[in-house]
Amino acid sequence: MNIKQVILRHLQMELKSPFTTSFGSFNTKEFILVEAIDENGISGWGECVAFHSPWYNEETVKTCWHMLEDFLLPIVFQTPIEHPDKLNERFSFIRKNNMAKSAIEGAIWDLYAKKKQIPLSKALGGEKKEIEVGISIGIQKSVDDLLRIVEKYVTEGYRRMKVKIKPGWDVEVIREIRKHFPDLPLMGDANSAYSLQDIDRLKALDEFNLMMIEQPLASDDIVDHAKLQAQLQTPICLDESIHSYEDARKAIELGSCRIINIKIGRVGGLTEAKKIHDLCQTNNIPVWCGGMLEAGVGRAHNIAITTLENFTMPGDTAASSHYWERDIINPEVKVHNGIIVVPEGPGIGYEVDRRQIDLYTISAKTYKA
Repeated sequence: MNIKQVILRHLQMELKSPFTTSFGSFNTKEFILVEAIDENGISGWGECVAFHSPWYNEETVKTCWHMLEDFLLPIVFQTPIEHPDKLNERFSFIRKNNMAKSAIEGAIWDLYAKKKQIPLSKALGGEKKEIEVGISIGIQKSVDDLLRIVEKYVTEGYRRMKVKIKPGWDVEVIREIRKHFPDLPLMGDANSAYSLQDIDRLKALDEFNLMMIEQPLASDDIVDHAKLQAQLQTPICLDESIHSYEDARKAIELGSCRIINIKIGRVGGLTEAKKIHDLCQTNNIPVWCGGMLEAGVGRAHNIAITTLENFTMPGDTAASSHYWERDIINPEVKVHNGIIVVPEGPGIGYEVDRRQIDLYTISAKTYKA
């Protein structure tokens, strides 16, 4: 592939309702949309999942734009790209900045699959025709509000509920959900809100038969998670702690978790996500695909990676309409009874809606080889 041109677009989309976690609440999502164009005028699309502030990790929309413009795109333009997997090697001397790397790598994966005239899922080695999905529910103003939301999504058929937890919004909240929904596949996501000082509170969650507790301790920790997992019956799932294959290998060897959440942007792209998937499969560690409030392009990439065999748990890839009045792809991602049918068209399998993209675009810049 000869990448002749890349267009970076800075978009802002308004969420249907505020999304609240242990580290904050927001009403809009800013992100970078990447369009990579080859010598034949074929476009591949990627989405940068970094937020406008560094509350999830150290990256932001501005830092990712800087990394793309000043470092990553010049590397992409240097020589033809034999296969998207090769970008991992080209980018390896640049430390971290995984979300920036993932955004351009995703666009080139989409372009590669389009040139091969195959779905991105097949280019990645996926076989599933449909995937199960759950939904992520932010912290609410009251438990009654939360219960109404859970009931709504149970009625809509979502296969798993993830609720955000933090000290003071955890044991009692989970107890109320279990009282009303005793058999609901349920998990709690802490976003690093706890420490080992809270071990008794976390152990109290064992009685509720949760699928997992996601990332209870520090975002850069695998040692204390191993200590905690040894004392919990509930599986720990690591999210923010896993940035690479090596992180996953060490966490598995230490016994820091029994499940891993793979987010494409967090680990630096689809190639690294595949490597982590394969490692986990070999070690009998189930994986699932987490969400970062993606718009349609990022959502499509999540669907594609989830077709790999060891994605055995429902992910966070909810319907477009859960988050947006109007998404940037056609058709929008739809969920029927907790199932998404994997698109069969070339590449991501959805058409980008350029008119809608233009409406959301704050700024754009074109780069040429």
